[in-house]
Parts: sequence; C-alpha cells; structure tokens
Amino acid sequence: IHKEGGIDPDFFDSNGPFRGYKRDLYEGGIRSPFIVSWPSVVPDRSISYHISTAWDLLPTICDLIGVTKPNNIDGISYLPTITSKGKQEKHESLYFEFHEQGGKQALLKDGWKLIRLDVSKPSQTRFELYNYYADPGENADVAALYPEKVKEFSKLMDLQRTPDERWIFQKVKD
Repeated sequence: IHKEGGIDPDFFDSNGPFRGYKRDLYEGGIRSPFIVSWPSVVPDRSISYHISTAWDLLPTICDLIGVTKPNNIDGISYLPTITSKGKQEKHESLYFEFHEQGGKQALLKDGWKLIRLDVSKPSQTRFELYNYYADPGENADVAALYPEKVKEFSKLMDLQRTPDERWIFQKVKD
C-alpha cells in the first residue's frame, strides 16, 4: 500500500471496487477512467469499453491534428473510438512493469491478466492469473486452473519487455 505524504488510500478510495492501489498492477493500480467532452462529436453519457493506455495519447493527438505519428512507438490512436468513425485498431496485448516491492510485471490479453510477482527474487517469483471480464475485482487467482495460459502469457510477457541496462530488476538473494 502506498502512503505517499501520509495519505490514507482507503479514505480517498481512488481504486473504487478494484483491487490494489497506486504502484500495483492490479486493476486498482492501473485502471483509470478517461472522460471526453466533445459536443456534437461524442454523445453525452456514451460509454466505450475500448482498452487503451497512456502511450496511446500521442498517436491519438497526432491523428486529431493531422500529423504523422512517430515511428517505433507502441501507442495506437483511439480517435476512431472517440469519434465513432473509422476502424479502431486494438492492442494485441498490454505489458506493464513496476520495479519496487520486489519487482512486478503484468500482461493483459483477451480479457485475461497475468501478474508476475517478486521478479527480483527468482526463487520466490510467482504468478497470478485473472479473467478481468468475469472477475474485475481480481478476487479469484485461477493460475493453477490454467497452467498453459500462464506459460503462454509468461513467454509473451518476456517478448514484450525490451531489455535496458537502466531498467533491470535487481536480483535479491533469497
């Protein structure tokens, strides 16, 4: 649990019904609402279930102002979702990592989320698997029920990560 500046995260309930807090890879730590007000383009009270992330903002703005997006970026424009015009491209998967608290990684794909915990302690590294459509509160870890999905997503997680000497999981002796 984060308590930056002495704040009580339960008091403010920023995670709502979702598990986790800031710096978690559970939905309470990474899920955020995105609100758009664009009269005559976006109908009032409309809802989209398109899954996007922070790195999608740049290509969206580029599309909005008619500028070519930079090469070699992971983001995709969600302007088609906002305007209901054109075909919305979707991420095959989304990868997240956090280097504190033992090191954490997560991969979202097809309604599933694999979380790898204690990455910095190889002998203690463990996985949790959730179906975030059926279990948005991430209460039921189903990793033991779907070992092949854990294996598949773990490999995909490793492929998604770009190694960089500035962003390594510091190995800690167990």
